[in-house]
Amino acid sequence: MASTDDLLTTPDDQSRSRLLDLVGAIEPWDELERTHLDTATQWIAGGAPIYRVRKPDVPDMHLVSYFVALDGTHGRLLLVAHRKAGLWLPAGGHVEPDEDPWATVVRECQEELGIEAVASPIVGERPLFLTVTRTRGLGTHTDVSLWYVLNADPRTITLYDESEFDAIRWLTDEQVLDVPAEVLDPHMHRFTHKLRHAQAKGQQGMPR
Repeated sequence: MASTDDLLTTPDDQSRSRLLDLVGAIEPWDELERTHLDTATQWIAGGAPIYRVRKPDVPDMHLVSYFVALDGTHGRLLLVAHRKAGLWLPAGGHVEPDEDPWATVVRECQEELGIEAVASPIVGERPLFLTVTRTRGLGTHTDVSLWYVLNADPRTITLYDESEFDAIRWLTDEQVLDVPAEVLDPHMHRFTHKLRHAQAKGQQGMPR
C-alpha cells in the first residue's frame, strides 16, 4: 500500500503535462539553463515525486516558484534577505501538491508581501527562467525553481513576512549585478542579465 508521502508527491498526468508545457516554453539563456531545463524535463517526465510534503527535504528534489517583483517606474526589482538561506533572493515558496506554479505565486505573494500578484507583460503568467540548485545549510536538498516576473508598486508593500525575511530591498539591475554573487541566490546575476535582455526585446517590439 502506498504511503501518504508517495500519494501526495506523485502528480497526476494532467499536472505533469502542464509542468512539461511550462518548462518547454522557456527559452534557455545560456548552456547552464539549457542543462537545467533538460534536467527538469527528465525529472518531471520520469515519474519522480515533485512536490515537497515534509519540511525541509522530503522529497529531496522538489518544485519552487520564485517571483521577482519589478517597479517599472524606477526600474528596480525586489530582493528579500531570507533568514534560513542567509542570502538575498527573490520572494517565493514551495509548490503545493498538484498546485499550478502560478497559483503558488499568487498565494505566496499575498502571504509574504501582502499584495496581489500582477503578472508582468514580459512573460505573463509563465516563468522566464528555470534553475536547479542544491541548497545549503540544514536540510540540504535540490530546488527546481521557476522564476516568474511581476509588476509591483513599492508603495503598496508596507509589510512583509518577518518570520521569513530579515529585510527587503529594491535594487536596479545594475545594483543587483554589483552585489557580490556569494550573498545572492547563485543564479541571480544570470537571471538579471536574462531579464534585461527580455525587457530590451519587449521595448524593441513596442509600436512607435
